[in-house]
Amino acid sequence: MKAVPGNSTRPTTDKVKEAIFNIIGPYFDGGICLDLFAGSGGLGIEAISRGVEKAIFVDRDGKAIGTIRDNIKTCSLEDVTEVYRNDAARALKAIIKRELAFDYIFLDPPYAKQQLKDILETVDSHSLLKENGVIVCEHGTDVKLPAVVGRLQQVKSETYGIITISIYTY
Repeated sequence: MKAVPGNSTRPTTDKVKEAIFNIIGPYFDGGICLDLFAGSGGLGIEAISRGVEKAIFVDRDGKAIGTIRDNIKTCSLEDVTEVYRNDAARALKAIIKRELAFDYIFLDPPYAKQQLKDILETVDSHSLLKENGVIVCEHGTDVKLPAVVGRLQQVKSETYGIITISIYTY
């Protein structure tokens, strides 16, 4: 998989990616995922490779979108993916209009612009997560996310160096 050129994105390390999928389940029986700050698309593509049926990728960076499209093409996943260049807030509004709900939501925003609590509140208030769905938040260790956001409950939090993974479900 190609990484996004330049330093506008911070790719999830293989170690962290492996840890994420060990926590939420190494394999999936279908479902749909949202990779909201997609970067290279690594988390959504990994989810598809483990059995998710469809992934929607969103990133506001043009280079990232190009890289996601290249990686999707390399993996022959054009039929099971959608890619949008948009910021997170606008993308969520569009998803709400489409009345979509996800089995898996990956949130890995740029560390300097953390908006995870707001996004979690939006996901909860608009029921964007399916009943048994999982949200994976990747953030700096300096960011402390609440244990409860609306109906969402943090069920796990693991730290890997300077990165913390926080998992939420209903």
